[in-house]
Amino acid sequence: MDTLAADTTQDEPIFAPEAFNLTPQQAELTARARRFGKAVLAPRAPVWDREARFPLDNFRDMHGEGLLGICVPREDGGEGADFATYCLTAAELGRYCGATALSWNMHVCSTLWSGLLSEDLEMSEADRAAHRARRSGHYRRIIEAGAVYSQPFSEGGAAAAGAVAFGTEARPVEGGYIVNGKKIFASLSGAADYYGILCTEKTGEERGSRRDTLYLAVPANAPGVSVVGDWDPLGMRGTVSRTLLLKDVFVPEESMLMPRGVYFQAAGRWPHMFMTLTPTYMGLAQAAYDFTVSYLRGEVPGTPPVKRRMFPTKQIAVAEMRVMLEQTKALWFQAVREARPDPTREQVMRAYAAQHTVMENANALATKAIRTCGGQSMLKSLPLERIYRDSRCGSLMLPWTAEICIDRLGRETLYKPGEKDE
Repeated sequence: MDTLAADTTQDEPIFAPEAFNLTPQQAELTARARRFGKAVLAPRAPVWDREARFPLDNFRDMHGEGLLGICVPREDGGEGADFATYCLTAAELGRYCGATALSWNMHVCSTLWSGLLSEDLEMSEADRAAHRARRSGHYRRIIEAGAVYSQPFSEGGAAAAGAVAFGTEARPVEGGYIVNGKKIFASLSGAADYYGILCTEKTGEERGSRRDTLYLAVPANAPGVSVVGDWDPLGMRGTVSRTLLLKDVFVPEESMLMPRGVYFQAAGRWPHMFMTLTPTYMGLAQAAYDFTVSYLRGEVPGTPPVKRRMFPTKQIAVAEMRVMLEQTKALWFQAVREARPDPTREQVMRAYAAQHTVMENANALATKAIRTCGGQSMLKSLPLERIYRDSRCGSLMLPWTAEICIDRLGRETLYKPGEKDE
């Protein structure tokens, strides 16, 4: 891309390849994301935020960079990145535009879950062969045409947290399913080409269970698909997460993103799959720290070159921010590296702790940054105000909100599997 060729400077990596023993692929993809983020995402980020408009131009450019297919297997034309590699790359994008990185996550999960995760799970040889053939069709759309997939999760109840079956239902019919339901906070609504819908297969009048969850790619232009409501939130405004309605939508069987029963298996055996929101906020945490250092050194573009680094209160604040950032990075990196099928109890609890830490500390760092930099940092002409608003939203996001993480950590620490009070 010409935009990348024009960029002659390079920000320091969040996770230095040598210090964190990154693989060559991880080092290359994170460096690519850093160049792309600084040259392309950062200059446009204020526009998407101000107008609450989806960053479609970013996604078109990400297609040209090969980033839409980061987790598509190599045999299908993608980068073949694993879970940790994706997370590290996404963190670098998040430091330049939170809304783009978070939206990109919704797209990438459609390929990560149907690709890497599904290969780790049990299914018959026939189901696996059919699944690989179906997903290759989805991957072709992404690699060749730059198709964008979304992943609407929330419905306003307990389904997104994994407590009950999804209210959106799919009834089997000849050649596919008829889908009815509603998804709220549906990121990429009105912009995605396909919506990866988690729904409950309904074969009779009995109430469905979580075991009956299907994962279907619903074309955005299918009859019965509509997007309603306004989108004017506190932060992450460029994600454009309006309400998605599905009314008697026919979805062909070849649109399945996972075979029957595999999503339920993944949710139990691959719990780190629910950590994919955190990289964006790891990037925002780094961005808040980066801005503070640059501001106190008088190096923020568009502001007078006034140094404020000589004041002891500023030095102490930056030191405290650095300690919090390093703590956050260390825990998150360890949790991300441990992602695998059938993790140990300790690894799952560490994932909860990492999720909570990143989501809370990103905003804590942004808050500290505003107080340390002073009144000018609140101006919308500077990125810190947007970083603050974007980072505040992370702890609210299902399926692992900050409260859910704390609840599970407390319960699972005090109760071993199968234990209960008499």
